[in-house]
Amino acid sequence: MIMYRLLLFVPVLGGVSAGLFAAAAASPFDPLAGYLGNRYMTTTEADKALIADQLGLHTPWYELYFSWLHAVMTGDLGMSRSFSQPVAQVLTERIPWTILLVSVGMTASVLIALAVGVWAGMHRGGVIDRAIAAACIVIQGLPPFVLALAAIGIFAVGLGWLPPAGLTDAGADPTFGQVARHLVLPAAVLAVSQLPWALLAVRESVSVNRGEDYVAGAVARGVDMRTITRRHILPTSLAPFVTIIGVRLPEVVVGAVLVEEIFSWPGAAGALVQSARDLDMPLLAILTVGTTCAVLVGSLLADIAYVLLDPRVKADG
Repeated sequence: MIMYRLLLFVPVLGGVSAGLFAAAAASPFDPLAGYLGNRYMTTTEADKALIADQLGLHTPWYELYFSWLHAVMTGDLGMSRSFSQPVAQVLTERIPWTILLVSVGMTASVLIALAVGVWAGMHRGGVIDRAIAAACIVIQGLPPFVLALAAIGIFAVGLGWLPPAGLTDAGADPTFGQVARHLVLPAAVLAVSQLPWALLAVRESVSVNRGEDYVAGAVARGVDMRTITRRHILPTSLAPFVTIIGVRLPEVVVGAVLVEEIFSWPGAAGALVQSARDLDMPLLAILTVGTTCAVLVGSLLADIAYVLLDPRVKADG
């Protein structure tokens, strides 16, 4: 299964990267506007044409694509116009902060989903269970940027407990305390935005497994419910939950992009938005392919975990 999936990575990544260059060529956005910034309105048409030729903006997209592909295969990721830095440097500076944000946010979301979801599944139909389900439905209907703005308005502007944006206070070094304090709001918003589907998936899976015959048999033998939940219901409920996490990875990526933009978090997701605005193809292509690869790897790991957790499931391929 692993080898079969890895072989599929090549055509998928190739199709995504080629499609990106083709879509960029048909885009109504002018990459010169991002490159020149405020100078765009005062630059003459002759100078714009000269700069476009120097940047290769008039080159057919397929020539740009194969040129980029050849450079990447030789280890040259190119130069980012948006940040005036080598793409490798942009990635080195920003990816660790995105990993930190996503790791903290998703860890909190998964832990809360497991704890609350198991309890709700074991008490299906109660008042608290219905309240939890209703809250999940409401939160699931709110876009991450709405949650982010609400969090800033309440905890940063209203109460003044936490900073509204940035990695550190203005002019401060990125110490552990500074980063941790600024991480609370974006990580919490990311966790809350991803919590509803995770919690409801655990709740449903636990509720279904609770009605299985092996649970009824354990109850008839006098096994206490806490042991039944820990040894029987929870392990069988984890397999579909892990798969759902892998399937929903694209949504996690989108949530991270929105959260980083609103909280001015200096991660790779924010760079993805900036490079898309400016049609900064060397950076945009690497981030898009990297994101696609991360989703594919996450989905593969989820399937591997599913096979390992549930011996009744056979691996494909």
